Parts: sequence; C-alpha cells; structure tokens
Amino acid sequence: MRDVIEKIVSTEVEAKAIIEKAKSIKDQILIDARKKSQDMIERARHEALIEAENIINAAVEAAEMEKQMKLNHAAKDIENRFTLTQETRKAAVELIIRHVCRLS
Repeated sequence: MRDVIEKIVSTEVEAKAIIEKAKSIKDQILIDARKKSQDMIERARHEALIEAENIINAAVEAAEMEKQMKLNHAAKDIENRFTLTQETRKAAVELIIRHVCRLS
C-alpha cells in the first residue's frame, strides 16, 4: 500500500513538473510570438512610411511639372498676344524718350 501511495505522490510531482515545464514553454512561445508581431508591425510601419514618402515625392514632382507646363503655356500665350512689330517698338521707344526728356 505504501508503494502505491509513493507512486501516486511521485506521479503527482512528475505531473506538476510537466505542467510547469509546459507553462514555461507556453510563456516562451507567447514572448516569441509577441516579439515577432512587434517586428512585423514595425517593418510594416516603416514600409508604409517609405511608400508615403514616395507618393508625396511623386505628387510634388507631378505638381512641379504641371506648374512648369502652365507657365510655359502662359508665356507662349502672352508672346502670341503681344507681338510687337518693328514699327510699334520704334514708336514705343520714341514715346519713352520724349517722356523721359520732358521729365529731366
């Protein structure tokens, strides 16, 4: 009878040790899983920031190109509207000279 009780106690001690080891393994698995998930989140956040910067840079570049195109178009439009002939230029220069000479 004593042998049976010792075996039961021994088995209970063994079972507790197995349970403690299992809990320790479980805790380590949770720690590893949390670390991996944090790493994945950080990597995703970093990649998202890089992608956002690329999108912003592309948008700024596109806006700059559009602005330049509009400026070029406006400059050509102004040149086309206000083309001065040689006679008109000469008349404008003479008018300016007369005006400046009167002010002197």
